[in-house]
Amino acid sequence: MRIGVLTGGGDVPGLNAAIRAVVKRAELEYGHSVVGFRNGWKGVCEGLLAPLTREDVRGILPRGGTMLGTARFHPHKHDGGIDAVMSTLEAERVEALVCIGGDGTLKAASKIADAGVKVVGIPKTIDNDVEGTDLSIGFHTAINIATEAIDRLHTTAESHNRVMIVEVMGHTVGWIAVNAGLAGGADLILTPEVPFDIEDVAAFLKRRHKSHANFSIVVVAEGAQPAKGTAMDFETPLNERGAIVAGSIGERLTQEISERTGFDTRLTVLGHVQRGGTPTPTDRILGSRFGVAAVDALSQDKFGVMTALRGENIKLVQLKSIAGKVKAVPEELVEVAQALW
Repeated sequence: MRIGVLTGGGDVPGLNAAIRAVVKRAELEYGHSVVGFRNGWKGVCEGLLAPLTREDVRGILPRGGTMLGTARFHPHKHDGGIDAVMSTLEAERVEALVCIGGDGTLKAASKIADAGVKVVGIPKTIDNDVEGTDLSIGFHTAINIATEAIDRLHTTAESHNRVMIVEVMGHTVGWIAVNAGLAGGADLILTPEVPFDIEDVAAFLKRRHKSHANFSIVVVAEGAQPAKGTAMDFETPLNERGAIVAGSIGERLTQEISERTGFDTRLTVLGHVQRGGTPTPTDRILGSRFGVAAVDALSQDKFGVMTALRGENIKLVQLKSIAGKVKAVPEELVEVAQALW
């Protein structure tokens, strides 16, 4: 079997571990050949591919990013996109695809599967919002980076009697904010799941500083919103791609808290730092397990599925059942975060 592999959407640490596992499992266990498509689905449409062998993936396990490159391109959203994918696969004799990506890439994979292609998806996203899996590649590294940043900000906040706002990624869900906030001992965590009242935020900080502290750490997801009808009027600005403009909610919160409390308030936007660097052992292992499971699925004639971590085990879930869905932070976890303010 000739298998194509691609990485789509934003880069995350652990992608190279998955690519490496796909190549080694396919070649060593089954005698399959593998080709890598450059720049995600865009590369499939344009026929940008090259053979991948064990020699090509040697040494990439600890490397961040993706050796294949990536792009936010979805063929079903472009005229003739699916036809272009089908033409490339036919011309290059690619019999099956392993698609590594987040909700957008996996939704595209579901569309391509509907067109008759043998597809297996692998979930990756630092947001951990892919439905159907407990964990996605990249999330563990991202919360480690965010937690370390929060740890470092504690000392400077305390030294200068400041409120430190830490903005982390999370367009529609607060997985990074809640997990890194909890692990880093944040005093307030604001997420898209629970709209906030700025007057309550200011009152909480005033009480905290009056009763027992001279500094505070506030972690906010980039997609957090004030509750409707409350004192803060704010609409999240989007760029031309429909993505949130980094720093927007953080800057506004910094201004509001400073004015309402009188405290010296500073902002740190982690931004793409959360995506970069060396993957943690957890992401290396998860990427490796997903890569092996994807090749095994293809070799066992199981298509139109996504590899998923369920508890301690790797399972296969139907792409149709998760495509286009977003996994929100469980209410219980949000409650824990709020209980420890």
